[in-house]
Amino acid sequence: MRLKITHRTEYAYDTPLHYALQRLRLNPASGPTQKVLSWGLDIEGGREEVCFTDQFENETRLISVEGAPHRMVVQVSGEVDTLDTAGVYGTRCGFAPLWLFCRETALTKPSEGIAELAGLAGEGADLDRLHRLMALIRERVSYVSGATSTDTSAEDALALGAGVCQDHSHIFAATARAMGYPARYVSGYLMMEGTVEQTASHAWAEAFVPKLGWVGFDASNGICPDERYVRIAVGRDYQDAMPISGIRLGQAEERLAVAITVEQ
Repeated sequence: MRLKITHRTEYAYDTPLHYALQRLRLNPASGPTQKVLSWGLDIEGGREEVCFTDQFENETRLISVEGAPHRMVVQVSGEVDTLDTAGVYGTRCGFAPLWLFCRETALTKPSEGIAELAGLAGEGADLDRLHRLMALIRERVSYVSGATSTDTSAEDALALGAGVCQDHSHIFAATARAMGYPARYVSGYLMMEGTVEQTASHAWAEAFVPKLGWVGFDASNGICPDERYVRIAVGRDYQDAMPISGIRLGQAEERLAVAITVEQ
């Protein structure tokens, strides 16, 4: 499937912004599940300082403020051919060793609730256990926009019983690790049925299964990623794979607007 994507992020400030540094992980890479045909980056109110590949093989760009703007815009757009591999990404790991994806992070700490989920996933074949885990998370944690924030941990979202794709992915990663599987967080885009315009990117999780490699699980939708998904970045959790992050100095009030379109 060929997908056309545009992702625009606009920052507006009530006073001139004298310094800011943004980190972008917004460039998809060709791989087992996708081929990037074209991709471009446009920046208003800032300039690109450096481009590098991080430890998880994410293409990363640092953007600094140029001048003292009241507004900064970052927009990426392009076309990607995708494949349906039943969620299987394969054994490609990048620079990071597998054991790194077995370690907890602040957002994926194990807890009694996580341990309970791991036990309920039961025994049996690896894929069967992981599919049961995905179903359990979807059953126990309702998708509720605005119920959590970017710093909500897997434990807190599970206890709340509500969250978004970020929370489902953190819970899956934390529990899969408790079950003995290396697991990681994936950020990207999803073409939604009947909806072209979106206000946020998507996220899912992957577990490393012997003989198959990385296999994706989208607990928010109860499926393994197919040709409607485009991956952008991976990491141990959201902090490692977040599309845009940064710092700014000064007292300026910030207003943020995000517009995403994903269409065939």
